[in-house]
Amino acid sequence: MMEELLPESVVAVESHGDDPAGEASLYPEELAVLSRAVGKRRREFAAVRVCARRAMEKLGVPPGPVLPGERGAPRWPDGVIGSMTHCDGYGAAALARAADLASLGIDAEPHLALPDDVLDAVALPAESERLDRLRAREPAVHWDRLLFSAKESVYKAWFPLTGRWLDFSGADIELSADPGRTADGLSGSLSARLLVPGPVVDGVPLQTFTGRWTARHAFVATAITVPHPAPGTASGPGA
Repeated sequence: MMEELLPESVVAVESHGDDPAGEASLYPEELAVLSRAVGKRRREFAAVRVCARRAMEKLGVPPGPVLPGERGAPRWPDGVIGSMTHCDGYGAAALARAADLASLGIDAEPHLALPDDVLDAVALPAESERLDRLRAREPAVHWDRLLFSAKESVYKAWFPLTGRWLDFSGADIELSADPGRTADGLSGSLSARLLVPGPVVDGVPLQTFTGRWTARHAFVATAITVPHPAPGTASGPGA
């Protein structure tokens, strides 16, 4: 599910359910992080790190511990960027070489409606209007949950580039569905217009992130990739 949302330069590994050997595979440093964690947190933490290490192997990087850094963002080996996600029954990790992409963010959520109070906190007025139109065309998709997932992916791509918090109100996201529906779900593209000063990547300020989404079976998933600007891209007014 996740791999189809990402370019070829990214390797993705996903799991469905807990890996029985997951916690046994953790490094001592990772186990130390879990010293006060409850069972569910321990299982999810372990399962997604199993995915991360398999992704490292596919990328040709020696496997190692993945420790949470500032605001919980995973700390990757030098020269590697990545993102992880987990929810009940699903986990995934996506990695790429830093030379190939500037940043990426992935998220998966159960395909269920958001509680009303959560949607009110997540959606901008313009986003709510667009969700109403999308619901009218494709009522089987929980567009509110998809919007929430997209905002999570935007944040995961944003934070490594800026080191700053990004509120739900900091990006205006537009979801577009691909023509036609496949046998197992619906997919499409997404565009996030940053409403605060964006990151500077290779000297070029960015105000838009783009990505892909899918709604399939019991889950929705979103992915944002931030490419390096093409050589010669203008770096701002007067450049």
